[in-house]
Amino acid sequence: MSGKKSVIAKKAKEWLLHADEDLRLAKHAFKLKTSTPYKLIAYHAQQCAEKCLKAYLVFSDIDFPFTHNISALLELFPPSVVWIKDLDAANALSGYAITAWYPGTHKVTKRDALQAVEIAHRVRGAVRKALKEDGLNILSYRRK
Repeated sequence: MSGKKSVIAKKAKEWLLHADEDLRLAKHAFKLKTSTPYKLIAYHAQQCAEKCLKAYLVFSDIDFPFTHNISALLELFPPSVVWIKDLDAANALSGYAITAWYPGTHKVTKRDALQAVEIAHRVRGAVRKALKEDGLNILSYRRK
C-alpha cells in the first residue's frame, strides 16, 4: 500500500473505531436498571452511522463537510456505490444528533432507541463489508 493510501486507511480505521465505541455504548445503555437515557442511546446510534459513513468517504478519498446530517453524507456517495440505497433508513437518525443536546426536543422512546441501534448496526455492517471488498483490512483496527 502506498504512503498516501496507508494514511487514508489508518484514518478510515480510526473512524470505524470511534463508530464501534458509539454503538457499544448505545447497546450497553439498555442494561441500565432505571432511567434509561433513550435519547442518548439514539444519539450514539446516530454517531455510529455517521462515523461509519465518514470512514467509507475517507477511504474513498471523498471530502465531506463537518455535519451530523446523514442525508448530506449519503448524497456524497458516487452513483457506482449501489449498496448505499439500502441505507435510506439512516436518514431518520440525523435528528438524534440534536435531540440529545437540546431540551424541549421530541422525546425518544425505547422503541425509537431500539430502532436507531438496529439502523446503526445495518449501516456499520454494510460499510464494513464494502470497505473490506475495497481492500481495507478492517480486522486490524481494534485497540490492543
